[in-house]
Formats: sequence, C-alpha cells, structure tokens
Amino acid sequence: MKALLLAAGLGTRLKPITNSIPKCLVKINNKPLLEYWLETLTKVGVKEFLINTHYFNEKVEEYVKNSIYKNKITLVYEKELLNTGGTILANKSFFNKNESFLLIHADNLSFCDYEKFIKSHKKDNDCPITMMLFRTNTPKSCGIVKLNKNYIVEEFHEKVENPPSNLANGAVYICDYSIIEYLENINKKKIDFSLDVIPNFLGNINTFLNNIYHKDIGTPQAYKEAQLDIHKI
Repeated sequence: MKALLLAAGLGTRLKPITNSIPKCLVKINNKPLLEYWLETLTKVGVKEFLINTHYFNEKVEEYVKNSIYKNKITLVYEKELLNTGGTILANKSFFNKNESFLLIHADNLSFCDYEKFIKSHKKDNDCPITMMLFRTNTPKSCGIVKLNKNYIVEEFHEKVENPPSNLANGAVYICDYSIIEYLENINKKKIDFSLDVIPNFLGNINTFLNNIYHKDIGTPQAYKEAQLDIHKI
C-alpha cells in the first residue's frame, strides 16, 4: 500500500511555533510529527510515501534527506497549494490503479491499530472511502459525522455551531483508485476533500473509530496538550 502524507500547509493557527518551521516537523517528545507517521505506517506495510511540500519546503527536504525512510519517500513541491483533492489529482501517476491508498493530513498525532484500520476497508461493504473517526471535546471546530446502523456516514457537518454528535473526521482516509477517477471529473485544479468530495459520497463512506488517541496539532494549546499526552499513551 502507498500513502500520501499532506505536509504543505501554512500552519497559521499554530503560530508563533510555525514562524520558523513547517507544522509537519513540529516535535512531540523530540520527534517530528512526520516521523511518527513514517514509523507507524512502515510497521504496517506501507512501502512508498508521497509527501507534498510548500511552506518551508527546504526544511522538509532536509529532514527527508537525513531520514532512514528517505528511499521510500517521493517529495513533490507545490508552488501553489492545490488542496487535498488537487494534490491527489496532480500526482495520480504515483498511485496504483488496482490498489487502495492511505490519505493522511500529517499535522495530526495519531495512535491506533492501523492494521485493523486497513483491514476495515472493504470488510463488510463496497465503500470507496474509509474515514478514521475520533471523539472530540470541541465538535464545533471539527467535521462531525452522523452514522447509520452499519457505521456508514449519512451526514457530514463541517465546523457548524450545533453539530449532531462528537464523532469527528480525523482527516485520515483509505481511498480506492476510483476516487481519483471521480476527481478527474470535477474539472478543477484546487479540490477541497471536505467540501468537494465527502458531501458527494454520503451513504458510501465506511468508518473506523480510533479509540486510542488522535489529535490535530493545530493550535498552541493542542500542541501543549499533546506534549503531555504522549507520556500517557
């Protein structure tokens, strides 16, 4: 299986920490977020990684050059941010047509049974997307889902005032290649996964609940909490 690690974001909400470093290289317990992902996914059999860069791209390139995973990594620089779907589409040649792939926002800190997560895709359904979920204490700041009895997403509420639950989208997915074919038909260069894709696949998105640990390292407060949490996991 291959994985796309999205690492090009500006990290605006995490300033001033990200004034001199991209968010994907922010360290938790002296280890960059990106390294947690490379380590975790290599252990469950991911053979190749695509990492997109933009903000402080040279620092990501330097990190990869010195990484033990460098031979598994392909870097792609985005002069202009393409959003999640746009990045997938611009790099469609990286993916195998007969194989699902992992799609991950690398600014999250996440621990769970990733073998189970991968196996859950297609286990009892033919959904082309499996979405990782977690329970959040701040549902208004997340994309919140409502599930049917088969744990399929039937409603998706992106950062609304009164969300129907605390089950949040973890921005970690397994996607079939057919998603790339769908993206080709949108006829846009910049494609937002949450706005342009998910709403059009309601009733066709499988879910997996991460009940161990998942946090978006998006703010200084979340970063501070993660530094404490890492010693308890």
